[in-house]
Amino acid sequence: MSTGVIIALIVIVAAVLVVAAVLASRARGSQHGGNLKRRFGPEYDRAVARHDGDTKAAERELAERVERHGSLHTRPLDPAERERFEARWTAVQERFVDAPREAVAEADRLIAEVAGARGFPDGGQYEEQLAALSVHHAHHVDGYRRVHRVTHARVDGAQDGGAGTEEMRASLVEARALFEDLLGPARHDGGRHRAGADDGAAAPARTQHQPWSFGKHRPKES
Repeated sequence: MSTGVIIALIVIVAAVLVVAAVLASRARGSQHGGNLKRRFGPEYDRAVARHDGDTKAAERELAERVERHGSLHTRPLDPAERERFEARWTAVQERFVDAPREAVAEADRLIAEVAGARGFPDGGQYEEQLAALSVHHAHHVDGYRRVHRVTHARVDGAQDGGAGTEEMRASLVEARALFEDLLGPARHDGGRHRAGADDGAAAPARTQHQPWSFGKHRPKES
């Protein structure tokens, strides 16, 4: 076999290996992106939109969130803590009837406090807390983002984009889904008390997150 033929074979083999490596890299990237999309759900779409459709940039951002917060270990709330937080959320819903903006602001503070109690970054580091929550509660974290946006606009004295009562109510309902997730699993399953409860007595079943009725009163704009 001549030297020229050998060189040609080497070049061909090298080219094949390069093409195979490129294809393998693309396949890994596609799989990685698919994993992120499954993990983050709606947060994935929001990240892509925030990066003007640049999926690579969005995936880098989400991968960085997972790297920073994916190994975070949360702690469960004890029954007394859970009951206190539930009572405060009930008060938020009742307050919404007469003071919707103040109720939304209290919901914002309450979610930050519950997240901190569970072991997420402190509520004083809102962006970092939100990023950590998006890794572990991706499908419900936008409710927190929405109530915080309304609250932040009010605190700064800025316009809140014309958020009306119904919009605030919708944000509060959505935020409640995250709140319930953060409280942890209910002590009832299908109406039966879970085995191994701390006090051996059935606690009141948690209310599912659903829109509540305004009853006879219309909320006041404040």
